[in-house]
Amino acid sequence: MMNNGHSHLYLVDGSALPEVFIRVTEAKELLDTGEVQTVAEAAAKVGISRSAYYKYKDLIMPFQDLGRGRIVTFQITLRHQMGVLSAVLNLFADTGANILTINQGIPTSGTAPVTVTADTAAMAVSSEELLEKIGTVVGVIHAAVAAG
Repeated sequence: MMNNGHSHLYLVDGSALPEVFIRVTEAKELLDTGEVQTVAEAAAKVGISRSAYYKYKDLIMPFQDLGRGRIVTFQITLRHQMGVLSAVLNLFADTGANILTINQGIPTSGTAPVTVTADTAAMAVSSEELLEKIGTVVGVIHAAVAAG
């Protein structure tokens, strides 16, 4: 809604919104993920009209907790020992992080650099708590958040 040329933004619990707003965000996600190819397919799949989609698509979006981050890149230095990387990756899975990329460098001087980028939106803990847990794994020399 525009008032004196200024847009007002509100943070509202989804249960208070009309169903059409929720469905528009679902349709946008279907399009973003490639599950459907057209607006018509997305609208039909979520049960709204194309006109409702176009009316609200630029006005509604899901809230992402920016304090928690969504996409976070972790820089980790591991000892070159069997099972260390596996133990670290299990922590990501145990906390609900969705790993997007893993890059491991060639081990030199008994250590290997590893970069893990993860979607943290569904994590049961904060990125800082995950980082602390990674630091307790035997064989982890250093762990830090590189971005996110």
